Amino acid sequence: MSTDTRDVVEELLRRMAKGDHPRTAELFAEPVDWQLDWPAEGHPAVPWIRPRSSRAEVADHFRSLEAHHVPELNGTSVTRILVDGAHAVVLGEIAQTVRESGIAYTSPFALHLTVEDGLVTRYHIYEDSLTVARALGGDRG
Repeated sequence: MSTDTRDVVEELLRRMAKGDHPRTAELFAEPVDWQLDWPAEGHPAVPWIRPRSSRAEVADHFRSLEAHHVPELNGTSVTRILVDGAHAVVLGEIAQTVRESGIAYTSPFALHLTVEDGLVTRYHIYEDSLTVARALGGDRG
């Protein structure tokens, strides 16, 4: 099972890196257990932070994320993928530049995924939400 999990996770990361939102969404189960590490009320400067459960909503999440950033300046990197059966944890650093303001930001992240029957059933990401909100709100520091 762990080999299948790793294969799905690596394919998910490839599709995300390419910006292939419909094909990325195809790797998700419906419904998906979706959670982003943000306060429940979200943040007005970060519109993609909201509950998701369907493939269409997952594709919308990645399209919205891309619309607010400069894809050519994305320096997000993965430092480790840990797999335990159906579970995987992806560790790395988000490095993005806000399209509207040109503000660049970085944040460490941990992504907890669960893969069942070849599909992602859990997508929980933990990041420095304060840094992201400040950058999207136009705060340089």
